Amino acid sequence: MFLNPSLRTRTSLEAACALLGVHPIVLQPGLDAWGWEFRDGVVMDGASPEHARDAIPVLASYVDLLAVRAFAGLVDADQDRADPVLKAFASLSTVPVTNLESARWHPLQGLADAATWVSRLGDPRGKRIVLTWAPHVKPLPQAVPGQVLTEAALLGMEVVVQHPVGFDLDPEVVERARGLAEASGGSVDVVHERDLRGAHVVYAKSWAGWSGYGRREAESAVRAASSSWRLDEVPEGAGFMHCLPVRRNVVVADAVLDGPRSWVPEQAALRLWTAMAVLEAQLGGNGWPNG
Repeated sequence: MFLNPSLRTRTSLEAACALLGVHPIVLQPGLDAWGWEFRDGVVMDGASPEHARDAIPVLASYVDLLAVRAFAGLVDADQDRADPVLKAFASLSTVPVTNLESARWHPLQGLADAATWVSRLGDPRGKRIVLTWAPHVKPLPQAVPGQVLTEAALLGMEVVVQHPVGFDLDPEVVERARGLAEASGGSVDVVHERDLRGAHVVYAKSWAGWSGYGRREAESAVRAASSSWRLDEVPEGAGFMHCLPVRRNVVVADAVLDGPRSWVPEQAALRLWTAMAVLEAQLGGNGWPNG
């Protein structure tokens, strides 16, 4: 179920299904299926004729796995933190549910990122990763940067989050990452200036500030004035990463994306193999076709 656009997540998942003998059924509510309502207790006299409470159990009765993609709305902080669409699927489905990017997390991207670190660095423990904010033409969700931060902390990396004042990540996610880093021998630091020295990995990503809820217009003006945060070079010995799609020469310069230190092609290619791993984990055992 894709409530938002996708290129790599959808294509890698469909390709993984083909390689594993799984049949994917792809639906886009509001386009090739009825629009969905997720709120409980509402009078459904608006644009959406289908309620999640009716649709999800029915779909679960047809398949062995449900997967859903639903971005953050960036309007209501409590709602985004609650991850309502993903939680509706998890609570109403009788089959496993896979997160294809929700309001808070993007685990398939995180697995591909971790696989890239292992491929390029070997054991990632103790390696320094700089997660740097980058400018953009519009506010973007925090699912990917929150996932990068969490994944790197879990693997014991030295994580440095760099962003202008006002573009903070969800403090709950930051504190959780600090706890994971402490347990794994890593560290998490947050600073408000860019310094790439000593980095083994530079991961650029745009995101809207957690403190920007309720003041997106003012945040937009600050974002427009922060073009100096565009990534124009990566230090010797560091690899560059971005989850894609990326606005070239807004977020990062062509010379970095196309340069010898760009790990972006491998990072994207690994999405196929991590999707296969997730499908095998979710559909294994008695649920796996012919086995």
